[in-house]
Amino acid sequence: MADLDASLRRITSVHRGKPRFMATAAALVEGLAALGERYRALPAAFDLEEAIGAQLDAVGLWVGITRHIRTPITDVYFTLDADGLGLDQGIWQGPFDPSEGITSLDDDTFRLLIRAKIGANHWDGTLEGAVPVFNQLFNGDTHLFIQDNQDMSMDVAVSGRVPSALFLALLTGGYLPIKPAGVRVNYYVLPSGDGPQFGFDVENQYISGFDDGLWGTLISAQAR
Repeated sequence: MADLDASLRRITSVHRGKPRFMATAAALVEGLAALGERYRALPAAFDLEEAIGAQLDAVGLWVGITRHIRTPITDVYFTLDADGLGLDQGIWQGPFDPSEGITSLDDDTFRLLIRAKIGANHWDGTLEGAVPVFNQLFNGDTHLFIQDNQDMSMDVAVSGRVPSALFLALLTGGYLPIKPAGVRVNYYVLPSGDGPQFGFDVENQYISGFDDGLWGTLISAQAR
């Protein structure tokens, strides 16, 4: 134990050669040194990127979000028999997960939700300010973007690499806090494959024309 050794090295040479004195000093300092090491480990244990289980629950509590879902999220378990639920899209059903659907998020998905909540807490509500909030949710392959309808409503679209079925369910279910207070979401435009959404007269990583653009699936937020 590094702290214990460092403390014992501070003992003067007058007492260092006395075994009983050194043993007594070690017994007194050992508990304090162990406690110091435990305290120093706490920041890493509650770091967003490293925390798991109960520690991640505590981080979510500080941020203002929970891993528990209001109503079960269905049609997100991995299967080869349904589009959008294959490899890298559907999630594995754990031994204790209910067959009716997800009611509690796994650590990786909950970590993404916490990251979104942190970004939303710092968001100024502008279109420009939304970009860094959305970018920090993914590794750069998936893009979220919004359209301001100028009537206190907006539409949310996803392009690039298709995220998991669970993430899309959380998005359309309103669990991702990505809208300003008082603004409603009209539609979610979900991708039909990897690539930009289809749109006229626009060429960027979000929207493209006939050659590269993909038709999206329109989901009404008001019906959910």
